[in-house]
Amino acid sequence: MASSLTCAGIVWAFLSFLCAATSCVGFFMPYWLLGSQLEKSVSFGTFRRCSYPVRDESRQMTVMVEQCGRYASFQAIPSAEWRICTVVTGLGCGLLLLVALTALMGCCVSELISRTVGRVAGGIQFLGGSVSVDGCLCFPTEGWCSPSV
Repeated sequence: MASSLTCAGIVWAFLSFLCAATSCVGFFMPYWLLGSQLEKSVSFGTFRRCSYPVRDESRQMTVMVEQCGRYASFQAIPSAEWRICTVVTGLGCGLLLLVALTALMGCCVSELISRTVGRVAGGIQFLGGSVSVDGCLCFPTEGWCSPSV
């Protein structure tokens, strides 16, 4: 297999993949906030949650669902800030993954990544990282005193 990358480019490709994978796993995991409610441990992220309360109409009481799952709909995400965070962080993770997979393909395919393509990929990677950080910074703007938290 011929590569279009230098040794530094190969290291960049693998580090890019590790960073993109870590960002995506962190984005999909519901462990952004941890706490307890109704004597149960709860956790949630931008669009997933674990051990959440649900109103049981047959017994007229609130019960804890002890499993992880997504919100029922995009509008069910507790606040507009968290909806923005979900979209922005997901977009950033997608950009990071796109660049990382392209760079990994460049390790196996000759003439895939030129100097110009590498610079553009670096710019897209910077944009993806910046967008992901912006999304994560948007998450706590909901306020620690909100009922959701």
